Amino acid sequence: MPHWISTSRAFRSAPVLLLSILMLAAGSAGHARAEALKPYKDRLFRYKKIHETLYDGDFLVVEYSKQRDLRDRDEVDERRVYGNYVSYRPKRGRGSAELKANGRTVKYMGTGKWKGGANAVVIYIHGQGGNRFQGMNDVSFGGNFNRVQNLMVRNGGAYLTVDITNFGNRGTADVAALIQHQKQLSPRAKVVVACGSMGGIICWNLVKNASYSRLLSGILLLGSPKDPNFLSSGALARNVPIYMGQGTLDRVYDWEDQANFFKQIKSRAPGYPIRFTLFDTGTHGTPIRMTDWRLVLNWMLR
Repeated sequence: MPHWISTSRAFRSAPVLLLSILMLAAGSAGHARAEALKPYKDRLFRYKKIHETLYDGDFLVVEYSKQRDLRDRDEVDERRVYGNYVSYRPKRGRGSAELKANGRTVKYMGTGKWKGGANAVVIYIHGQGGNRFQGMNDVSFGGNFNRVQNLMVRNGGAYLTVDITNFGNRGTADVAALIQHQKQLSPRAKVVVACGSMGGIICWNLVKNASYSRLLSGILLLGSPKDPNFLSSGALARNVPIYMGQGTLDRVYDWEDQANFFKQIKSRAPGYPIRFTLFDTGTHGTPIRMTDWRLVLNWMLR
């Protein structure tokens, strides 16, 4: 166990720091002048308890309770959230499209101002075995995908999901083409790419590429692997904001490896805009279910 961080058992027994509470309140309620996204169901989706705050608030240890955050939240565990967590307003503008790029057909879905005029664009990349429908599912993952759709629709933005069949250079080029297409439709929009699990490989590839990274205002890594090549790619100088979310019980990607990588970035570039949220007792899918989209996106889009 790294010396700079407590064990997950210690997290569970540690008192909640006043600083953590104050920081959470600032992130959830916020100062209106600095926020791109207005509140939407914040009471339901905000972090209920923060066990630890490190690196001046850039590293949070958040309590995950399976009873409270899954069983009491879902009408059918892991399949259907209770109705008070969702609004189907985004379905009105939802649609599917195809983009011809790199000699291939890229299938994607969108809602909000995905056909142009958006002030911000969020694109979700699924992991291995997923598809573009995952990120448009209103009722799975505790309704968290529905929340990000509502945040974008209600704030003049766009939200897209895309099919990925290759997580290497081809898949990265296809996502980059979609980003470029969205920038043509919405030239002033800030673009954030969120990647679940293995999709994180594409997020890292985008931020390492000098041409692609210029199009980005941030990436979210939700239960994703680290990329050691990031440190030698020149990306540290480009300051694209990075969010990493991880569960302590993730059996796919060990949380200590990811947390130590966060520490490496902080050591190399102390001022680099990177934040890490560790969900104590959370599993592989917990960051997708629990990440406070509004908190993270307001930080990236400010």
